[in-house]
Amino acid sequence: MRKFFGTDGIRGQANSYPMTAEMALKVGMAAGLAFKNGGHRHRVVIGKDTRLSGYMLEYAMVAGFTSVGMDVFLLGPMPTPAVAMLTRSLRTDLGVMISASHNAFHDNGIKFFGPDGFKLSDDIERQIEDLIETDLTSRLAGTRDLGRAKRIDGAQQRYIEFAKRTLPREMSLEGLRVVIDCANGAAYKVAPEALWELGADVISMGVTPDGFNINKECGSTSTHALSRKVHEVRADIGIALDGDADRVIIVDENGRQVDGDQLMAVVAQSWHANDRLSGSGIVATVMSNLGLERYLGSIGLDLARTKVGDRYVVEHMRANGFNVGGEQSGHIVLSDFATTGDGLIAALQVLACVKDQDRPVSEVCRRFEPVPQILKNVRYSSGKPLEQDQVKSAIEEGEARLGAAGRLVIRASGTEPLIRVMAEGDDADLVNEVVDDIAGVVASVAA
Repeated sequence: MRKFFGTDGIRGQANSYPMTAEMALKVGMAAGLAFKNGGHRHRVVIGKDTRLSGYMLEYAMVAGFTSVGMDVFLLGPMPTPAVAMLTRSLRTDLGVMISASHNAFHDNGIKFFGPDGFKLSDDIERQIEDLIETDLTSRLAGTRDLGRAKRIDGAQQRYIEFAKRTLPREMSLEGLRVVIDCANGAAYKVAPEALWELGADVISMGVTPDGFNINKECGSTSTHALSRKVHEVRADIGIALDGDADRVIIVDENGRQVDGDQLMAVVAQSWHANDRLSGSGIVATVMSNLGLERYLGSIGLDLARTKVGDRYVVEHMRANGFNVGGEQSGHIVLSDFATTGDGLIAALQVLACVKDQDRPVSEVCRRFEPVPQILKNVRYSSGKPLEQDQVKSAIEEGEARLGAAGRLVIRASGTEPLIRVMAEGDDADLVNEVVDDIAGVVASVAA
């Protein structure tokens, strides 16, 4: 068990433990020491989203890294996948993204990337946790060996060019009217610019961050405004990113939402037809819809499932030779291009399919009929509700009722104090009843 790290780094309410300046300082010191190896000048790159608390955590981490002798490159607001890319491109020893992804502004988090651009393993995160709780005074750098910090110019344009190069050189988005919702987050500059440079007619939303409005009634977790705008301007497609732009949700020309499962199906079918798909299919999590699994089977592809968290998807992809994976929530990992989920690059691949097929987005992106799936979140304040006998009994009863015609997934969130109750099956009424019953029992023991 890890004490500070969840499924996607360290996360919590800003200026409350563990998301305090003091903790960020310690995390910077610990991570810096964990990645110092050899006598070369060690370097770390730090990006962030647009939350008010990003300033506090950024400078605290700078102090931590420089105190152990690491030089720091500051990127400012930058998508998480851009930080991963620049960690490799700049040949740094470590990459840091300060973000709470799709959460509201009052939360924040710290994600790490190793020198290869991939998220850290559980073992390395445990090493960092051990160092956080250790007195590191004796391991501070000498006065002459302190690190330096500086802002990096041109980082945004480097990422824009990187994203554009994921499409064929001759590919143009001319003729497509695209609405892009950047969630007032990290991609508010780079995503509209990349689409415009590729030739699209771009209408931008969520590009006026003020420190408080990140993910607020916008972005991939709230697509109502995007759907309205697509109708209003008669756009061909709407693209919704989240606060750190590592996930994407699409809205078709009719204002209908297209989730990550459908997007993975689009890319998988296209790449399979063009002999670009590696492995026997794609990788997704236990939360992906049964309809996706059935669709892939109908075209001769497999669906490998992992536990929730895009880094677990990536680990399975790397170990088994897959190049497409992701989550229903819109984390799409295309390992031919990126080491982590990248909302902009995934959107560009969908746009390429739309251009190639010369059909409306509603037709291109509707590859299967989803099986009825219900997800309810139950908040708890303390303890471990899933270990209670009443909850265990309710889960066993729910599994028996669904039988072979459905699935039940109950798990604790790795980023929030929530128990997630998900069920799916061909009988929608039964699925609803099972979820309601289990959620009610969880709520009763969590009160």
